[in-house]
Amino acid sequence: MNTLIAAFDMSALAAQGADWGVRILLALVTLVVGWKVAGWFGIIVGKQLDKKGVDATVKPFVCTLVSTLIKVGVAVSAVETVGIQATSFAAIFAAMGLAVGMALSGTLQNFAGGVMLLIFRPFKVGDVIETQGYTGCVKEIQIFQTIMLTPDNKMIHLPNGKVSNDSMVNYSTMPERRVDFSFGIGYGDDIDQAREVLKSVIAEHSAIITDQDGREPFIVVGELADSSVNFTVRVWVEAADYWAVNFSMIENVKKAFDKAGISIPFPQQDVHMHQVS
Repeated sequence: MNTLIAAFDMSALAAQGADWGVRILLALVTLVVGWKVAGWFGIIVGKQLDKKGVDATVKPFVCTLVSTLIKVGVAVSAVETVGIQATSFAAIFAAMGLAVGMALSGTLQNFAGGVMLLIFRPFKVGDVIETQGYTGCVKEIQIFQTIMLTPDNKMIHLPNGKVSNDSMVNYSTMPERRVDFSFGIGYGDDIDQAREVLKSVIAEHSAIITDQDGREPFIVVGELADSSVNFTVRVWVEAADYWAVNFSMIENVKKAFDKAGISIPFPQQDVHMHQVS
């Protein structure tokens, strides 16, 4: 009798083990297939957004969000496939809610920051911005982070929460920018001659705007410094030409001053030696 009971128990245990094995296998298949489907669906959504001409700023965010939601649904489905009802975890999830919320507070803040960035649009993909101590071109706005490429080709990943809550400078919003210079001449040089030289250098530069109201070049004596008379020069350029004009103007003014015989003072120190007998 005991032998029959033991045999029955072993048979029931084997059947139950086989049943659980099948369920676990189906759950794994569900996860693998579901993960691939989520990735494919994200790609399909991205292509549809491209066809509809949706802004490149919104596309990565939406694709990642859709893919993530599908993966969450796949995970829940896999759990139920094993035989565990997802509703049975409700009490556990409620008890863990506070701890999980505190642990993911930074992540949730970054998600909310990403949503705010897409709503208020302080910048878009392709803009050059300065934030969090970095300056670069925005390559992508994802769910939790913004990716920037610096001028020296470094990829910077910035949390959306900090980007949305901190100050930020967008250098690409306005089509034109002003370039400011300070050029010094010696006290013995002719101020009017120096001003004419500066005007000619500006007039010869094709990238400087000179024919728009409110955008005329600005040239004044801005300071009588310790060893030089400093000119304040301000010119307007297209945003894309900012750095090219900045560097070329410095070189052109130096060459023009040399050609006109105008000196550019530099700090120097006189040392007087006294011989003690």
